[in-house]
Amino acid sequence: QVQLVESGGGLVQAGGSLRLSCAASGRPLSGFAIGWFRRAPGKEREFVAGITWTTGNTRYVDSVKGRFTISRDNAKNTVLLQMNALKPEDTAVYYCAVAATYYGLISTTHDAYIFWGQGTQVTVSS
Repeated sequence: QVQLVESGGGLVQAGGSLRLSCAASGRPLSGFAIGWFRRAPGKEREFVAGITWTTGNTRYVDSVKGRFTISRDNAKNTVLLQMNALKPEDTAVYYCAVAATYYGLISTTHDAYIFWGQGTQVTVSS
């Protein structure tokens, strides 16, 4: 069992930055990938970024490449999502989740993710 707690959401103007944090507890994360998903009102849940805990491989959805950076802090058992140049279309509830990973691959489908946090709201005003 893994418990995940997100933090760092809030209200920001377009062009601004936020840093989301996902604190994990319950078991070691080696062998897992940690993903960030988001769900905007009226839309389906969307994969945003992911990282493998052991090797640090990363993967991003095209719409955030060059603006978002995912990283991990092994000492704090935390995954960070640095979000720069935010746009109104980034407005959503952001969730972190954990999935098993094989050969360093990071799944973009939510069905692959076993444990989920409660989410944190990100609102970008125009």
